[in-house]
Amino acid sequence: MSGLREAHAHLVAHGRAASMVQLADATSAVDALERLGDAAEALAPGAWLLGTGARPESWPERDWPTLAEIDAAVPDRPLLAWCFDYHAVLLNSAGLRAVGIGVSTPDPPGGVIVRDSTRRPTGVLLESAALRAWAAVPEPTLAESREHVERALSDLASLGFDEVHDLKSQPWLGSMLADLDRDGRLPLRVHLYPLVDDLPAVAAGRHAWESDSVRLAGGKIFTDGTLNSRTAWMLHDFAEPRPVHPRGTPMMTAAEIDAAIVVCEGLGVGLATHAIGDGAVRAVLDAVERVRPRACRVRVEHAEIVDGADVPRFARLGVVCSVQPCHLLADIEALRRFLPHRLDRVLPLRDLIDAGCEPGRLLLFGSDTPIVRPDPSDSILAATARGRAGEPPEGAIAPEQAVSEAEAWACFGAG
Repeated sequence: MSGLREAHAHLVAHGRAASMVQLADATSAVDALERLGDAAEALAPGAWLLGTGARPESWPERDWPTLAEIDAAVPDRPLLAWCFDYHAVLLNSAGLRAVGIGVSTPDPPGGVIVRDSTRRPTGVLLESAALRAWAAVPEPTLAESREHVERALSDLASLGFDEVHDLKSQPWLGSMLADLDRDGRLPLRVHLYPLVDDLPAVAAGRHAWESDSVRLAGGKIFTDGTLNSRTAWMLHDFAEPRPVHPRGTPMMTAAEIDAAIVVCEGLGVGLATHAIGDGAVRAVLDAVERVRPRACRVRVEHAEIVDGADVPRFARLGVVCSVQPCHLLADIEALRRFLPHRLDRVLPLRDLIDAGCEPGRLLLFGSDTPIVRPDPSDSILAATARGRAGEPPEGAIAPEQAVSEAEAWACFGAG
């Protein structure tokens, strides 16, 4: 296929992930630790060891390794390994010291420092706590970042994409892409969505880099966390809920969501809202109903769980539902473990289309790469079969929500 649109990607992170220890196909916590330990031996003393793609829910242990196990594998240099969903990280003791997290460190607003029975950090950090740790890791040089972006663009172009929407764009990314375009090294169109906090400054400078190939499309906010971390904002309790957060972790108040829409409305651009749980999805739709934006087209990103009462509100309010069906393939274990009572509400694609969300206009597909790989065939499989290849049909998640292959490709903009 060609002429496709990747509606949710992270270009810089996609390119940078290729330089990290790959854990996506690790078969157990032991396997992941062995890979990290082997990679540590090749690094210079004191250098950070970075990993990505860990999927603890798929491991036999169904959990992260203990801090003692992590330290035994990587004892003498700071380690940070991302969970595949980029909402949780694993650190060793050297990493915890490097980012300033100890026994007495309080949870930051919107974040969780996971602790053992003695209240000591386990090395697992969630949401804003994970971002705090990541901020302590040395940044790549601008030249290295350009290499990361070029690698990502090349990868996406090779899969048939000619347009990509970059969500959570760095403030400098527009200028870098414009330079690549002038050099004849930009193989596809790019729409940028920087964080709303950065949006006014980015918008003020857009005249220096915006073109038909690179444009500022909107801002980005995060209203909740993720399913695997049990920080997605839910209308009902998780099975096996986290203490204090039985329905996940709302990241924004209603007033804050309203204010983000108002900012984007004033600048005449759209708003992409990270909302995975059905509680977060409802909060965004409620905000659109209150504010009633005219110039700002609001998108709900992910919408992995949508309550039946909220499905028809997307088309009625003109809100775009931007989903990544390929996440179903990675989230099956977490869904069955933590949301067995809500499986019928997972990615209700059939209901959304039947309620008026036209594929390619109000229903968009993407991957969220590097969370998972950006191959569109993964989302086509998940949208049509509702499960992994080779698995029996009776194991499908909400099979009644399957769509046709033609409808699925139309959500990528094919044709």
